[in-house]
Amino acid sequence: MTAITRIDVTVHGDQAIADHMQPEWASIRFFANPPVDVTGPDGSVIEGTRAMAAGPTTAPTQYHTHGGRLWGIGLLPLGWARLMQVDASDIANTVVDAAAHPAWSRFAPLADMLFRDGADDEQEYRLIVQHLRSLHRPHRDTDRIVQAHRALVDHATVNVAEFAAKLDLSKRTLERLCNKHFGFPPAVLLRRQRLMRSLMDYMLSTDRKWSEVIDGSYHDQAHFVREFHSFMGMSPRDYAALDTPILDALIRQRSELKGAATQTLEGPDG
Repeated sequence: MTAITRIDVTVHGDQAIADHMQPEWASIRFFANPPVDVTGPDGSVIEGTRAMAAGPTTAPTQYHTHGGRLWGIGLLPLGWARLMQVDASDIANTVVDAAAHPAWSRFAPLADMLFRDGADDEQEYRLIVQHLRSLHRPHRDTDRIVQAHRALVDHATVNVAEFAAKLDLSKRTLERLCNKHFGFPPAVLLRRQRLMRSLMDYMLSTDRKWSEVIDGSYHDQAHFVREFHSFMGMSPRDYAALDTPILDALIRQRSELKGAATQTLEGPDG
């Protein structure tokens, strides 16, 4: 339903690190050490925020940080359904200051509860869990959301017709379910999954050759390049030239600990 992480970023001197977070489910991140500047998929810029929230995304989010500690809360689709009060599609591909946005303001108190002098990781983790439990509510679509999520991460689900059939739903009903809790129509979600499988295989490979990691559901390499540019805003070659030190470390650690290198490839059980 949710994933909670804590990260330490160490930067030497007055340098800043720039990194690109890939398309993902919704998240909220709390920073101990502003300024952190964030550029969202829609081009919006948030400067010096202590609590940054993002809806589900289909494009990268850029971070500029001078280092420090942060807590992150990732909301899988079922977590969105049980913790949020707006449709995911309403704030998809947006990045905002959580304290200033009505959809996220219920999480904002955590910014003042975390990073206090003398508090350790376990104490802060318990504070986060306690706050999430206070917001949690049952949801009537729980079973359908879980089934849809499992079908989405299944490599064998390659088109919307198969997606709908696995849930025994009409395409229109599936589209309403996905927009409400996943943030995007089924076709976009399937395209994002295909891209993220290829991208994660590339980033975890030792020789990093795109031709060896392209998902088999692409027609050819040209199809992959077009889709990559559509989601990532750049060519695979340009992306490969980026320096992504935080993302690289996160991907390898997640892969070792959880088996899925990124949040978008995890099933509903996390």
